[in-house]
Amino acid sequence: MNHELKLLGELPGICKRILHTYGTETIINHIGVAPLPSRDAVARIIDMLYEIVYPGYFGEQRLPPTNVEHHFSNRIHGLYEELVEQIYRALKHECRRMGATCTHCQDRSEEVAIEFLSKLPDLRSMLADDVRAGYDGDPAAKSYDEVIFSYPGLYAITVYRLAHELLLLGVPIIPRIMTEYAHTKTGVDIHPGATIGRSFFIDHGTGVVIGETTVIGNNVKLYQGVTLGALSFPKDAQGHLIRGRKRHPTIEDDVTIYAEATILGGETVIGRGAIIGGNVWVTSSVPPFTVVTLEKPQLRYRTRAETETGHQI
Repeated sequence: MNHELKLLGELPGICKRILHTYGTETIINHIGVAPLPSRDAVARIIDMLYEIVYPGYFGEQRLPPTNVEHHFSNRIHGLYEELVEQIYRALKHECRRMGATCTHCQDRSEEVAIEFLSKLPDLRSMLADDVRAGYDGDPAAKSYDEVIFSYPGLYAITVYRLAHELLLLGVPIIPRIMTEYAHTKTGVDIHPGATIGRSFFIDHGTGVVIGETTVIGNNVKLYQGVTLGALSFPKDAQGHLIRGRKRHPTIEDDVTIYAEATILGGETVIGRGAIIGGNVWVTSSVPPFTVVTLEKPQLRYRTRAETETGHQI
């Protein structure tokens, strides 16, 4: 009982101190303004898109061919409604953030949702190439089904391609929510602003980072732990980061980059057909059809007895 009385005595003071920070640490408040997009709703949208992009694999799996049109017509209508609501929230928040009066956000959200859905046929064609690249590039893959069902690299690529289209249509916040959601599920971090060509494959996937201004050509293959990042972060005279510059590398067609390689810098170009070996650190351009590897390290072998005693045997 005394414990309960103590809590009742202390909790109001704790609450008051927390509320005081709402007036001082305002950058982490979002009170009394238009709601932001819902992360849960964005996750639902990804699931709905996945069912439409890969029909029969996800969602309803026993769908007879005679019912396909009716089924997916309903799905697409439901997806449209979800998209409009979340895009509207994102656009309205951006208007408020920029100090503008929101007068067009509802109409624009409907237009963007239609434009985005109209891109799905072409996106399915690109993703089919990615699936083929995954199967052709991995001798352990037993079927296209296995690649679609189980490969984290394909999941991350799929979500990236969808998010990238929304970004190109001027939708704020939501594309980054989408790719960070995929990041949490797969360990693959692809910024939606990156530009990636056809037949892209990420083997294993965990730890891959692809920065915002990265440009990747066609038929490129990455392994786990690859970083395509920025060499430095230039600042202006006031010490603020300069945004909008190309900070990340360009990877031309037919390049393979092996595990844990790090390639940095906006002026760094990896030429067509190059092979970048594992664990290398590249900060300057590589000519086409070049193989970049570390020299073979010298290994030292000792017996367990030598290791444990610290003496030669």
